[in-house]
Amino acid sequence: MKKMTIIDFVEKYTHEYSDLTFLREKVDGVWTETSFRATREEAYKIGAGLMQLGLKKGDKVALLSQGRNLWVTSELGILYAGGVNVPLSIKLTETTDLLFRIQHSESRYVIVSEQQLPKIRSIISACPMVEKIIVLDPISDYQAGEISIAEVIAMGETYLTDHAEEFRAVYQSIQPDDYANISYTSGTTADPKGILLTHRNYTANVEQGASVIQCSKHDVMLIILPLDHCFAHVAGFYTMMYYGGSIATVPIGKTAIATLKNIPIAIREVRPMLMLSVPALARNFRKNIETSIKAKGKAVERLYEFALDNAIKYNKEYWNRGGWQAWRWPLVKLFDKIIFKAVRQGFGGRMRFFVGGGALLDIELQRYFCAVGMPMFQGYGLSEATPIICANSMGHAIFGSSGRIVSPLDLKICDDEGNELPHGQKGEIVIKGENVMAGYWKNPESTAKTVVDGWLHTGDMGYVTDKQPGYLWVVGRFKSLLISADGEKYSPEGFEDSLTDGSKYIEQVILHNNQNPYTIVLIVPNKEVLKEYVKGQGINPTTEAGKKAMLQKIQDEVNEYRNGKFAGMFPEQWLPKAIAVLPEAFTEQNHMVNSTMKIVRGKVEEYYADRIEYAYTQEGKELFNEKNISSL
Repeated sequence: MKKMTIIDFVEKYTHEYSDLTFLREKVDGVWTETSFRATREEAYKIGAGLMQLGLKKGDKVALLSQGRNLWVTSELGILYAGGVNVPLSIKLTETTDLLFRIQHSESRYVIVSEQQLPKIRSIISACPMVEKIIVLDPISDYQAGEISIAEVIAMGETYLTDHAEEFRAVYQSIQPDDYANISYTSGTTADPKGILLTHRNYTANVEQGASVIQCSKHDVMLIILPLDHCFAHVAGFYTMMYYGGSIATVPIGKTAIATLKNIPIAIREVRPMLMLSVPALARNFRKNIETSIKAKGKAVERLYEFALDNAIKYNKEYWNRGGWQAWRWPLVKLFDKIIFKAVRQGFGGRMRFFVGGGALLDIELQRYFCAVGMPMFQGYGLSEATPIICANSMGHAIFGSSGRIVSPLDLKICDDEGNELPHGQKGEIVIKGENVMAGYWKNPESTAKTVVDGWLHTGDMGYVTDKQPGYLWVVGRFKSLLISADGEKYSPEGFEDSLTDGSKYIEQVILHNNQNPYTIVLIVPNKEVLKEYVKGQGINPTTEAGKKAMLQKIQDEVNEYRNGKFAGMFPEQWLPKAIAVLPEAFTEQNHMVNSTMKIVRGKVEEYYADRIEYAYTQEGKELFNEKNISSL
């Protein structure tokens, strides 16, 4: 079978499903529909317009916009012109974040929405390599170097009239191993890594994904995750193109909050059959459902809770539904009709399932959504794998697992030395397949550490059992990656090293976030230096006032990264919102430091599990809590 490029893929499916609807978007209060054919034709015009502007094969184009039709057709246009898309997150607020990515990727063009344009204008003077800024919305005040997408499309129409063969020759020259995207990681400092994904990485992963999750022709997916997110990118619009389904995007509000408020409205109006989710969204959905149930009164709430309990006990871990609990089935059907059907109406009434990714989805959430008749199936992947590695699905799920491993894909579990472990043992998840990235852009050292002999070392810990050999259990991080509630991953070493190197008051540091609402920091203080500091303030360090003064000094040192001399050095979202001061140092004797004097993160987190849990309580979040004071 021929290894397809994204161009081959788009040509095949936009012709096969030519007249079916592919894109759905709300314009001036009305939902519009764009066919597969019209999607391809607009991509042609944007691609040809970019070529007329001077884009050459291999040139990079940064794309910064909320999800919308023009995000999709702009990416396709870039690829048809032989370019490489550099998708940028609209969450990037620091000028250093955007500036680094545009400079590092060597982007010659920037495509941007009106809402994101001020960010680009604020840094464009530092980007002399950028030749044009293409604005996706009509504006009244174009500045030097800015052009509207409408003008690019008009240029493309003219170019296609006069140079159709040249345009076709370019897109037909694209090879499977040519780069399609540079997708940037969050990064530990201002220097994130650019993941190089090829045309074949994408088309291979769509084919692999189809081995574990099936959709249907005419299915409608509402995409509520950002399109620059690799999960939404592949499991979203490329997968729906493969099946002949359509995608809808959430209408853009005037602010980020307004866009969030549009999500439940879009769900009710689009009435999707499937959606992609991350744990933070799943928790919000459940909270909203239960708030609306509570508003109906105590009687309805009690009936709902009884129905929920019955369905959860019947479904068990999904694969083992029924059994001796089969007697519950008539009640499941009855309550589904009188309770849960109404719940599903809040999601449009057509939802079949969600696919959860980004981070590990709590097993209780999986049980909950299955009980209400909208299963949320856990999947697993990472951008370096384009991203799908495994997923649960209708008829093939084990709650608690991350699902069936896609095919074809080689997967093994390895120990610290890279040796393969037998089934049942936990170790690093290592994979090999056509979805493995080409490497990190301009970073051969990191590439060599991450992809060894074609095997991608994920940095995540998991295991496979003899009982269900096709399923993967992901249980945490093999290395030190943090995972936030919304699935973003982050390597904490940069901050940890900087804090200990830059502060004489702090000896050792562990930054922690395991799908939590915020990041916390575990700190081993230099008590002697802190005592000397407090004495210099005329305070007795043995008193409560003295200990509070020491804690405040530790807080001040951390705050230097938020609004002091180190501000902007690390992403704001990963800075700690709670501090846990520890009573003893990490040493070889207490097994928290290994023989090479590296802190063993897992041992620290295990030993201080209670302090970590406490830091996520309202009391524990306060700096002057009793545990922090007693540690000094």
